[in-house]
Amino acid sequence: MRYLNQLEPDALVARFAEHPPIGFRVLEAAGTPAFVAPFDLLTTADAEARAKVMHAPGYRWWGRLLRWRTAFVGTTVSEYALFPRGAEPSSLARALRDELGRRQRLLIVKDVPQASPLFDAEAAQWCRRFADACADSGFVLLEGQALAYVPIDFASEDEYLARLSPGRRKDIRRKLRKRDDVMVEPVRCGDAMFADDATIDAYYALYENVYAQSDIHFDKLSRDFFAAVLRDAANGGVVFVYRHQGAMIGWNLCFVVEGKLIDKYVGFAYPQAREQNLYFTSWFHNLAFAREQGLTHYVAGWTDPEIKSYLGAKFTLTRHAIYLRNPLLRMLARKLGRFFESDSQWATHEQA
Repeated sequence: MRYLNQLEPDALVARFAEHPPIGFRVLEAAGTPAFVAPFDLLTTADAEARAKVMHAPGYRWWGRLLRWRTAFVGTTVSEYALFPRGAEPSSLARALRDELGRRQRLLIVKDVPQASPLFDAEAAQWCRRFADACADSGFVLLEGQALAYVPIDFASEDEYLARLSPGRRKDIRRKLRKRDDVMVEPVRCGDAMFADDATIDAYYALYENVYAQSDIHFDKLSRDFFAAVLRDAANGGVVFVYRHQGAMIGWNLCFVVEGKLIDKYVGFAYPQAREQNLYFTSWFHNLAFAREQGLTHYVAGWTDPEIKSYLGAKFTLTRHAIYLRNPLLRMLARKLGRFFESDSQWATHEQA
């Protein structure tokens, strides 16, 4: 049975358990996927607060004190926290606190939906009850990340672009001229080409390029994870491979699940991907694919909210429920929580 809040195929969640990110330890608590990993407490701080701390005298020596082994409820391959269907919210909140929160200094129930348009009202009500139960059990509730999505409620690319400002339309159309020089090939997971180790190496190298240039380094997925996913014909994944002058300059792994296109992973060759405006090309390719397949939503993930807003995405926020074993630190977290809610602006952001 699929978990509550699950957008991804079951196979992807299973691969996370088999091949967790490097340095992670996967476990289960109260029937819920979870893991333990090193966590920098500044990871979700807003940029200003993070910069002030990192530039404080002696940070290079005492900064390691801000990196804790932390228990997380959820996975890093799912957009939302995954909960067992049929669980009672209050009982689950207490069980997670008792099983995980008292073994680690910090427990984070990550990415609990807030009235997500990607689920029905029953799921939204359950998540509200769970968040309330967490608060009653001593957790601190923080605004989480902003998940980007696009309803597929337009009949053409021109209709979609018409919703954006004139300045954005002009800029996007100018950038999209480059797509005529790029060939896009859809390759299904399980294709014979992925049996070749050299092919897996090439795809993983482009993933590592993207990971290396990211501002936040939390979960680095392993080569074994990608090999297992790309070689699994049953997971329903499709890789959109982008080539320029015959050379692969990028790829994008997506899944079609319950009428939605779920965008999960990308790999880019730099500087070629930037020179060809591949981010813009892949965005509009995915919208066209979703429209042609009769899907209801394109789910574009958590990263890069500014550029996704520019491209016309909507956003839905999550909550994180955090539990600090030390009661004094729990009090401090309630006072400082607003510095760790930097994505909340995107829920109501309108790009001019």
